[in-house]
Amino acid sequence: MGANAEYVFVGSYTGHTGGEGDGITLLRRDPATGQLTRLGLAARTPSPSFLVQHPTLPVLYAVNELAEGTVSAFAVGPDCALTPLATRSTGGADPCHLAVTADGGHLVVANYSSGSVSVHPLDAEGAPGERTDLLTLTGSGPNLERQASPHAHMVVPDRNGPDVLISDLGSDRVWRSRLDPVSGRLGSPEPAVEAKPGAGPRHLTHSADGVLFLAGELSGTLGWYRAAGGPTLEAEGEVAASEATGAVYPSEVTTGRDGRFVYLANRGPDTVTTFGWDGESAVKVAETSTGGIWPRHMILIAEYLYVANQRSHNVTVFRVDPDTGIPVAQGEPTAELSPTCLLRWNPPMIRL
Repeated sequence: MGANAEYVFVGSYTGHTGGEGDGITLLRRDPATGQLTRLGLAARTPSPSFLVQHPTLPVLYAVNELAEGTVSAFAVGPDCALTPLATRSTGGADPCHLAVTADGGHLVVANYSSGSVSVHPLDAEGAPGERTDLLTLTGSGPNLERQASPHAHMVVPDRNGPDVLISDLGSDRVWRSRLDPVSGRLGSPEPAVEAKPGAGPRHLTHSADGVLFLAGELSGTLGWYRAAGGPTLEAEGEVAASEATGAVYPSEVTTGRDGRFVYLANRGPDTVTTFGWDGESAVKVAETSTGGIWPRHMILIAEYLYVANQRSHNVTVFRVDPDTGIPVAQGEPTAELSPTCLLRWNPPMIRL
């Protein structure tokens, strides 16, 4: 593998949860054209539906989205080979998202079905230990089928402090909890965002000036919220995720490098909607077919957008027009079985 090569790991659903994937696979990315080349299976592990890397160590983490959830850690070699480090119980059901704190000291994991968040200390090699906490959320929403109980869908540690945001599809809230770096325990959660009833908060991201964008999985919307001096962010606006008729289930939300555009992936219509962002409001610019079915996740790398289409078993590539922000399809999709997450591998500058 060349020194200047770039790589993308792909998480998937395996047969353990009704998918057809084998585990974590590896793709090579051509920086000049954006095209992907499949290199094969990197690790066989059950339903690694979401992946993340350590901020300073060559370690990759995956949730294992099972009824008795686990998290697995792998050392990443110079050739992107994965060597298992540890697998730990999350104490919850169907973990679907995870993140490493900015100081690299802890791994936090969102257990979707049980509505809880587990905390795992990381040792000097980045291996996770047994959990130091299991925070169980409370609350429900008006959608009796999907919101009878809490459903933690995303965990976002603050880059500059101990706070952790927890997106809860079940209670229509984004919670804020404080992680004690010594004990590894989370404080009592307080609402950071109170979304509209039935919104079903899924994933979130921040603009450069601190605005929080929130994908409403159940309401089919993109909402945005801003700090206003109190503990709860104030709702500033909301827009429909898609103009398609029928059910729309937004999945991933991300922003362009210069902050002028926001992108929302939509399952159902199988599109990515581009919104222009002027610092105050999001205005739809375009809605583009993903070239696949059920876009569960997407990432931006330089001027290219990559979309994991879970049910059509492929990853599609788009070049984002720098002026309009609109993604334009590039080449043929890359075949991947039940892809659920894309992780650009950034070789860390290891601290010696």
